[in-house]
Amino acid sequence: MSSTQVGTEPRSVTSIPIPGAVDLKLEVIAIPVSDVDRAKAFYERLGWAIDVDVMVGKDFRAVQLTPPGSSCSIHLSTTAAPGSAQGMFLVVSDLEAARRDLSARGANVSEVFHFDGDRHPVPGPDAERPSYGSYASFTDPDGNAWILQQVKTRLPGRGLSLDVETLTELFQETENRHGMYEPTAPKHHWSGWYAAYVVARERGRTPEDAAKAASLHVESALAAQA
Repeated sequence: MSSTQVGTEPRSVTSIPIPGAVDLKLEVIAIPVSDVDRAKAFYERLGWAIDVDVMVGKDFRAVQLTPPGSSCSIHLSTTAAPGSAQGMFLVVSDLEAARRDLSARGANVSEVFHFDGDRHPVPGPDAERPSYGSYASFTDPDGNAWILQQVKTRLPGRGLSLDVETLTELFQETENRHGMYEPTAPKHHWSGWYAAYVVARERGRTPEDAAKAASLHVESALAAQA
């Protein structure tokens, strides 16, 4: 979520568009650095996984790392001005825990802050909005700036925070919803219904809409097999 969106009214569930048939998943962003080895060592100390470090041809080195729990990776690039990447958001469920961990790994993390009504930074966490309202920041050796944003409950349509506690609740919800569907459902394997339901919920659909999507998925699959 960009900083320009913080403080806006959450969208209603009914205003969320149904996802299209083609997923567009943000996979990698380029981080401009002056020294690839130095940047790689910095992010590796933070606990970011090294996906690849290879030479492509004679002149191009591909170095990709992924933050823990992230679906999006970074590519260390030397083709743009070092340090010109600013305001990149890293979502965390516990801001203080993230600060302690990153600080222990060598990052110079700021104190927690939030924004007032005029978008001025104010020291300390936002006391009234536990999600999307509190921040901290740090930079890499080139000055590329990262912002930590605490999110405990996502806005409608933004899916779920897939930590163990949330997943446990989601699986319990899925089991209950499937139990309501099963007595009148055609013969099917539960795994297909579960998978379709979980994907729909992660994409921000309501439990009711997710159940409809899962049932439609099962029935369409059975029809295709007939």
